This record gives sequence, C-alpha cells and structure tokens, in this order.
Amino acid sequence: MSHTLLKISCPDRVGLLARLTNFVAYHGGNLLEVHQFTDPLTNWFFARLAIDSASLALDLPAFQKAFTPIANDLESEWSIRGTKQPMGVVLLVSKLDHCLADLLWRWRSGELPIEIPLVVSNHEDLRPLVEREGVRFECVPVPSGSEEGKKAAFCKMEELFREVGVDLLVLARYMQILPADFCERWHGRVINIHHSFLPSFAGANPYRRAYERGVKLIGATCHYATADLDQGPIIDQEVVRVEHFHQPEDLLRLGRDCERLALARGVRYHADDRVLIHGNRSIVFRD
Repeated sequence: MSHTLLKISCPDRVGLLARLTNFVAYHGGNLLEVHQFTDPLTNWFFARLAIDSASLALDLPAFQKAFTPIANDLESEWSIRGTKQPMGVVLLVSKLDHCLADLLWRWRSGELPIEIPLVVSNHEDLRPLVEREGVRFECVPVPSGSEEGKKAAFCKMEELFREVGVDLLVLARYMQILPADFCERWHGRVINIHHSFLPSFAGANPYRRAYERGVKLIGATCHYATADLDQGPIIDQEVVRVEHFHQPEDLLRLGRDCERLALARGVRYHADDRVLIHGNRSIVFRD
C-alpha cells in the first residue's frame, strides 16, 4: 500500500491535531497512523501522519498545494511525500565494511524503504563488495594536508550526488571530516554512525581505550552530521554490556554490532519520515 506522509513541526496552539486531521478528512484521506508530541519546555508541536494515498481525492502536488496556506499560517516546517518512490540514498565508506554490508543486505531484503544507486569511497578496498551487489561504485580520493584538494574532492562527490538524484547521504564509517559548507548544504540529510555514546572515546582506537578504562557498557550513536564534529542531533543509540573477561577484540565485535543496529534504525527512521529535527535535538516517532 502506498502512503502519503505528512510531517510538521510548529509552535504549539490549541486544536493543531484536529486541524491537521480535518484537513486530511476533507480531502478524503484515510489516516493509517498518527503520531504527535508537544515539547512542554519549548512549547513546540511535532506530528507525523501516514495517509492511504489511494483514498485521497487529490494527487500529491495538488495535496501539497492545498496544505501550503495552512502550513504558512502555522509558521511551520513541513513536508508531504509519497512512498511510492523509495528515498534515494548514497553510502559513503572508507575501508571498514561491516556497516556497508549490513545496509546492502537490509536494502536487498526489502527491510529498508530506500534505493542505493551509488556508493562512494575514498579508497578502492570495498569496490568488489559493492559491485557484487550490482551497485555503482566510485572512488574519490581525498588528499591529506591539502585544503584545495579536499575541496575539489567534495565538489566531485556533489556532482555524483546530483547525477543520481540523491535524497540522503549515509556515512557508513566514512573516515573523513566533512567541510563546513558541505554540511550546511546537506543539513538534515547526512547520517553518521559514531562508535560510542557521544562524545566518549572519540578519535582513534576507541575500543582499546574503552577496554583500558574498564567500561561496563559500550555503544554506538547514529546522528546527523554537522560542522561541529559528532555534535549533530541524535537519531538512535544502541548499547551492550561488557563483561570483565572481554578482551579488546570482543569489544570491537560487540561495538560493531551496535554500530550496525543503530545505523540501520537511523536510516529506516529517516527514510520513513519518522525524524523531525528541532535545533540540536531530534524527535523520533519509532515504528
């Protein structure tokens, strides 16, 4: 069944949810799922409505146009999108393959409502894995120590993104810092996975440092990428308990499981329009 997804956030006021549901009903829409939350600290309203597309009296562009005056009156951030066409996602990778392999499997199995037309890497290592799946692979090296070279590399990548018509970028353990202007242009459309509860054990060799510290829990954080490294709005987190007999290689194994799970959930929530960003927080209507 094809759905039409209405997502909105705006200042709270009396009767907001009734106004939204009445609008949908007026145009013949059958509501399949409704999520709503009002943050009492900021007095901000968030909602996600899933509508049976076949029940609507209007096509998608007309439905969007009809809603625009209401959205403007509410001073809202909003979107209305159909699910008939899956969201286009480009994966960015370096040399680690666990998150890439997991996302490719979930995509192939139909677990993720996305299309993956392209994988971009700054190394050639993962080309065989990607091309076995029949997915286009492009290697765009990022020179170290050269700001001009880095700028040119990211410009090349953006040309590739425009070519395939991408909606979302996923950093599946892509080991490069994104330029600030790149983050600005792709605000809210770049998902990253981090190997800890931010910002603990950031940087190189995190699981060795976690082992040396004797941690009892390790985890992973899926978040939106911003110019402030690893400080973007958090979408999902996963944890696992560490036992005293676990060695660094065990923590690495457990940590990679956390990374796979948190990233897959984060991508699914975003692709299904279940995430609303407000400042440096995200509201997630989980499935």
